[in-house]
Amino acid sequence: MNIYDFDGTIYDGDSSIDFFKYAIHRNKKCLLILPKFFISTILYITRIKNKEYLKSSFYSFVKHIKNIDEIIEDFYKENQHKIKEYYIKQKEPTDIIITAGAEFIIEPFKKALGFKLIGTKVNKKTGKLESKNCHDEEKVKRLKEEGITSCKNFYSDSNSDTPLTKIAEQSYKVKGKEITKWEEVK
Repeated sequence: MNIYDFDGTIYDGDSSIDFFKYAIHRNKKCLLILPKFFISTILYITRIKNKEYLKSSFYSFVKHIKNIDEIIEDFYKENQHKIKEYYIKQKEPTDIIITAGAEFIIEPFKKALGFKLIGTKVNKKTGKLESKNCHDEEKVKRLKEEGITSCKNFYSDSNSDTPLTKIAEQSYKVKGKEITKWEEVK
């Protein structure tokens, strides 16, 4: 099996930021989270609050979206073109996407492309995190919980995914359209 990160790796951009922008166009009230998010960012930077608090603060914009399932589906339809061509060409039914992104945003991509999804569980009605942020060592932990301790190939755009390179036979760094063996990246 192959394991991929999502944002910046197979999806060209950050799906959470893109979804927030999309939601703003549907309901300007989503912008009301910005003052709280700004304060949450300061609390996170000063290590008073953790990343889960910060992300819950960000995702709280979903409280302003009444027809969330419809918006998620429309977002997918407008952004499905952002799946990178290299992934479309090499995808396999056993692929696992592991991401810090919110599962509810990525779910339509999962259904369309047929991969297994492990991500940050976020309540799509409240924005509250229902799991730890699926990032860094947490990704390895979540894979182990699924009984996965190794893979053939691993792809990511982020150095924070270095722990996953230890369970892969081969790891690749994705930067835009360029894919390089992880150890060759300077």
